[in-house]
Amino acid sequence: MNKLVAFFAVSGLAVVSGCSSPTAPPAPVQPGSAAWLDRGVCYEIFVRSFYDSDGDGIGDLEGLIQKLDYVNDGDPATTDDLGATCIWLMPVAESPSYHGYDVTDYYAVEPDYGTNDDFRRFTDEAHRRGIKVLVDMVINHSSDEHPFFQEALNDPASPYRSWYRFSPAPGPNNEWGDNNWRKSPVRDEYYYGFFSHRMPDLNWGHPSVRDEMNRVASYWLGDMGADGLRLDAVWHLMEGEDGQAGHAPRTHEMLHEYGEYVRSEHPDSYTLGEVFDGSDAIFAYYPDQLDAYFAFGVSGAILQAVQTGGGSGLLDAALRMQGQVPNHRYAPFLRNHDQTRTLTVLGGDVARAKLAATLLLTLPGVPFIYYGEELGMQGDKPDPRLRTPMPWSAAPAGGFTTGAPWEPMQEGWETANVEALGGDEASILNLYRKLIRLRQEYSVLGAKAELVPVQASHPSVVAYLRQKPDSAALVVANLSEEALSDVTLSVAASFLPPGGELFATLLLRGGQARMLLDTDQNGGFTDYEPIEVLEPLGAYVIGLSARD
Repeated sequence: MNKLVAFFAVSGLAVVSGCSSPTAPPAPVQPGSAAWLDRGVCYEIFVRSFYDSDGDGIGDLEGLIQKLDYVNDGDPATTDDLGATCIWLMPVAESPSYHGYDVTDYYAVEPDYGTNDDFRRFTDEAHRRGIKVLVDMVINHSSDEHPFFQEALNDPASPYRSWYRFSPAPGPNNEWGDNNWRKSPVRDEYYYGFFSHRMPDLNWGHPSVRDEMNRVASYWLGDMGADGLRLDAVWHLMEGEDGQAGHAPRTHEMLHEYGEYVRSEHPDSYTLGEVFDGSDAIFAYYPDQLDAYFAFGVSGAILQAVQTGGGSGLLDAALRMQGQVPNHRYAPFLRNHDQTRTLTVLGGDVARAKLAATLLLTLPGVPFIYYGEELGMQGDKPDPRLRTPMPWSAAPAGGFTTGAPWEPMQEGWETANVEALGGDEASILNLYRKLIRLRQEYSVLGAKAELVPVQASHPSVVAYLRQKPDSAALVVANLSEEALSDVTLSVAASFLPPGGELFATLLLRGGQARMLLDTDQNGGFTDYEPIEVLEPLGAYVIGLSARD
């Protein structure tokens, strides 16, 4: 009998388990081929806002260690942890700002968070639980308080002068009409800082800068025990000769060189780049630069589908990625630390937020979850309000700290917290937990399995197969606010056994039904009705298996 792929029904919040399909042997080292990626789910954490261990109102590494069991306790038999297998830490290097994206010492942990030894202890504890650790590497620019920049600013003869870009007059405006040349505070000249005068861009055209950033990468991947790097703002890495940002050919050359260095020195590592672009421009960053990039196009399409009730754009975005790069080499997500949180975008509609989570965690790619999304945390600009403290309970300050939190708690924390939602079987938190486990238990729902679009008879239904040669799962989502009856599905061809009769198994509100699906000679099917009534904003994952 073929392997049964388990399924999950959002409406019923229950799982039927079967035999998972075998995992393929590790492939030779290639960009983005790390074995853990196939079933990996990554969790983005802002240390300042996660958990405060000493009552100063600022989250720290010791607090993160104390809460690691919430992310993953290392025991696959338990169900009260998220089960994430990867953590992406926003910047933890020494910085004068709350956010850390302007580094003053690339070799030291921010004192608010602890020490370098604390970080090493954190990576040890994470690895003991089977969690990979990615650190945010800010390589486009430093802080204006970095000793290298201060020396370059104050001494034109300094060897660090060429590590930055200086000019006697401001260069041309960027493509948005803004000027990124900043007036020097010490003499009549300008320096280039794309994001801010507090963040002067490093001159990646200088070999010494590249050598130094290589050393920084090796320090965190070697001495500090990290498993990978999330690279901030790589689109801005190289300026053109005219000083303008985003000079693509030179940027691609530098990313290729940097990626090759990291892979050669740390072959088990993982590099992930941020290119804030949802268009086909992202494909220019493949195949041999960094291992992977965030899939902004897929992420935007998920939320658009949930907001508008139409799923064609979602499938188009996912298929565009799949058609150009291996599925495990891109990373979809819902929101990150720069964006309005999901529940705020959706007007507080928890049902739609659940639907968005289900789509994210059943699509190809290596999914990333921003801390608090699993609680339905809300938040909008300015940036500090997107990065508010994690609410653990209904205690004062959400149990985040015994002192005054560095930033006020987000509205609704009294009920949208880990303790309260953890005890509610139908909560968004428990939905995330179950979906992550489902994805990890069955490789056909992991990063690499192929996506096959399925045609639905109703425009508000999006459906797709996830398939491998020996297993398949069918995902069906009703994007409308109305229950839908008599919805049929069709697909021209798939990996399903041709000319066979398959069991389609689902669990619905505690009851079990078994239905038959007949395939044609191409492994396709026509006018298949898997579920009599699709619940409003309901999503289902259906296991398909051959009869004896």
